Amino acid sequence: MKVHREGTGLLLTLFTLIFIVNVTVYYTASRGLFYTVATFTTIFFLLILNFFRSPYRRFPYDSEGLVIAPADGTIVAIEEVMENEILHKQCLQVSIFMSIFNVHANWFPVNGTVKHVSHQNGRFMAAYLPKSSTENERSAVVITTKQGVDILARQIAGAMARRIVTYAKVGEPCHVNEQMGFIKFGSRVDVYLPIGTEVLVEMDQQVTGNQTPIARLSK
Repeated sequence: MKVHREGTGLLLTLFTLIFIVNVTVYYTASRGLFYTVATFTTIFFLLILNFFRSPYRRFPYDSEGLVIAPADGTIVAIEEVMENEILHKQCLQVSIFMSIFNVHANWFPVNGTVKHVSHQNGRFMAAYLPKSSTENERSAVVITTKQGVDILARQIAGAMARRIVTYAKVGEPCHVNEQMGFIKFGSRVDVYLPIGTEVLVEMDQQVTGNQTPIARLSK
């Protein structure tokens, strides 16, 4: 399993600190304390390593007309909302909540061209709460498909998330097999679709980023 580039520096620093702590405890404390510290620090390091895993994925079918899950996690919202921040119109919102145990890389949900990228500072309330979509720190990416449909994907920080990374650049083409960004620790991704879009997932369903179709756009 590959380690995501967003975690390389942190993991190297953490490994160095853990090594120093364990060596210090080994030479200055009892063997019992050393084994306890070594066990807990190893488990902690493996948990962080697991969070920054970056699996190689490719959507196996023709993705045209489909909206693919941009993130691993659980479907926590499927509803019609008024999107007032960027699109300024009624949309169908599909939201995916990522726990700390999910892969936190984010993929583009559709093929097209990046039309808009923006970042908004905000709060860090729990990402599964509905208000997190409009009140938490967030980044937004609007993608225009070949058919001229605008799809908004919003990366949202959570209670533990403190950094959102967005790779999308305005004017660049994008594909579902490309990573859109990364969110460090618990977080959420909302996708805003045109009203009338066929939803292919259900509430509380587990989805896999770049693998699970979540909607089919109207022709």
